[in-house]
Amino acid sequence: MKKKATWMPEKKPTHWLFRVALEASGKEFQMPDIEPGASYESIWAQATKLSGLTEMELVKHAAEHFDLGLANLDQIEKRAISLVPEKVARSYLVFPLDQDDRQLVIATCDPAHIEAEETLRFVSGRNLLFELAPPSALRNAIETNYRPDLAIETLLTNISETVVQTTQEKGPDARTSEEIAKGPVVKLTNLILAEALMARASDIHIEPRQGAGVVRFRVDGELRLYSQLPMSVLERVTSRIKVIGNLDITERMRPQDGRGRIRVKNKVLDIRISTVPSRKGEKTVIRILYPEETRNTKELGLPKAEVDRLSQMLSRRDSLLFVTGPTGSGKTTTLYAALRDLMREEVNIMTVEEPVECELEGITQIQVEPHRGVTFATALRAILRQDPDIILVGEVRDLETAQIAVQASQTGHLVLATLHTNNAVGVFSRLYDLGLSRRILSESVGGIVSQRLLRLVCSDCAVTLNDDKFSEEETRLAGLYGVAPVTRAIGCEKCAKTGYWGRRPVVESLIVTSELEHLIAQDTDSSVLREAAIRGGMQPIQKAACELVREGVTTLEEIERVFGYTHDQSPSEPRRETLVLIVDDDPLTRKIGRSALEKAGYRCSEAGDGVEALECLNDLDYDLMILDVNMPRMGGPEVLQRVRRSVRTAGLPVIVLTASDTPEMEVRLMDWGADDYIRKPAEPSRLVARVRAVLRRAGN
Repeated sequence: MKKKATWMPEKKPTHWLFRVALEASGKEFQMPDIEPGASYESIWAQATKLSGLTEMELVKHAAEHFDLGLANLDQIEKRAISLVPEKVARSYLVFPLDQDDRQLVIATCDPAHIEAEETLRFVSGRNLLFELAPPSALRNAIETNYRPDLAIETLLTNISETVVQTTQEKGPDARTSEEIAKGPVVKLTNLILAEALMARASDIHIEPRQGAGVVRFRVDGELRLYSQLPMSVLERVTSRIKVIGNLDITERMRPQDGRGRIRVKNKVLDIRISTVPSRKGEKTVIRILYPEETRNTKELGLPKAEVDRLSQMLSRRDSLLFVTGPTGSGKTTTLYAALRDLMREEVNIMTVEEPVECELEGITQIQVEPHRGVTFATALRAILRQDPDIILVGEVRDLETAQIAVQASQTGHLVLATLHTNNAVGVFSRLYDLGLSRRILSESVGGIVSQRLLRLVCSDCAVTLNDDKFSEEETRLAGLYGVAPVTRAIGCEKCAKTGYWGRRPVVESLIVTSELEHLIAQDTDSSVLREAAIRGGMQPIQKAACELVREGVTTLEEIERVFGYTHDQSPSEPRRETLVLIVDDDPLTRKIGRSALEKAGYRCSEAGDGVEALECLNDLDYDLMILDVNMPRMGGPEVLQRVRRSVRTAGLPVIVLTASDTPEMEVRLMDWGADDYIRKPAEPSRLVARVRAVLRRAGN
């Protein structure tokens, strides 16, 4: 009898991913049925759950199964994106990575999808090369590159809309409802500002780079990466910041400067905004001005002895007081603290600044605006007709400003100003170079404060050191600076793994005594002036920094970072390495000489010709110069003659490199003022021996 056939339901096909997961994991599980229309995310989620593998482990095994490469979604060629419409990319969950005239590289999570392959080949007109990526990464790449606003919206769904509000420049009231709009770019800008405040950032850098943009925060003097943004998003954030600063959002080809006021939670802050065009787009820097930073001198964190010396300088009413140091060393903060000490109802205080950092109540502050004819010099002239008692000049940059400042000090005013020099004594040579006479300098300058900012070790992660546990670097620095480290910076979550939290100023304060006044007027060398200043009570700035190391609040590594190599130490200061300047237009000669000398323990700098050499000698005090004879722009003989004519460099030992070893050349070199000479090419061992011999003869 014939057996009756029974109907069997059609079995749904099993997705290839589950077979790969089964092989990769070695676990036994029942192949699931896939419902039509199931998303790639759900399929991959089910496969990882059944196999016990992570998404990336599954991607690697799938790539091996199909003999494909792994996609790098961090390296994207922008022109490739234009070949695949957004609708196609979303429909098949694919992303274009790279392209040339014949081929298109596609990231996919399903290389077995025939329909997707045919569609991509048709729309792009290219042959296809597939690489594997997980669906979550593909979705993120599509959102970020095709629709960046959607990606930001997703990122900021849980961010409060009023974390940051822009306010009126003269009060905390909101400007308009548009200013606190709900758009994702506005929310992202607010988030950046709020995060910068939480990180204690002094500046926010929003800068374009190749293919993307970055946001960096300057915290405790160092830049830290905060986030990366697609260029289209960065441009919109820049426009939003321009709105806050009342800048022209349509102007992108010239620098702009503006100010704004924001309210973050219950704190109202001023911000200063600067934009500049670059080859990759506009770069924006936002300076955050914290009101609490305008303290008095007792709250600066200086030792009591230095506060007393600063108060002594401020007690004069007919002198110039300079605060000097590099950019970012806290000069303006110190000057504002001095003004707070001097503020009284019966005193008229006026300032000329570029820009005005913080608004101080009870003080008249003038913003320098050259395009309107308001320069330091013109503003100072106007101030002298305003019956001032105390004047602050943001920076003395030229002879005209210096002359008016001197005139003001000599007519009964206390003038505070900043200057860019490496140390306190350097102020005199800088002003002399501007054109002021030494006699006027000796009569006008009453005091100078040179300062730096040192980071303090983080109290949450710093460890105490014992003598037998110094690292090789700590041992080297202890020998160089003459002080043993007490603590070591480690790094934790609180300090963002840097090991440091907060900063403190270190200063050297020079008060012009009668001895110094006489020496300044007599055109005395800076080293003699420095020794006289130390006799007058000035503590060298590096010695002050080493005291903080002894107290365990900072490290020798931080001193090395801030000061680097110091060229004007007196015998009472920490030891330093010998600095040699190598001057030659041949880079190879410089490289060989530098390598040999640095192996022998010397610190070297390089100059490519005579003009550059003189600039180096003007900036730093070198122990020895190695000088080539024949160079472009200015040759060795002229350099040597100028060196010997200058009081500052007359005693500098000089070894000349020459291609000739004739007696006539030796005589000429000695007539020019050379201490020794070496024939080129110089053998490294002979060069080191000659350097040592010349330095011994010079007493170094």
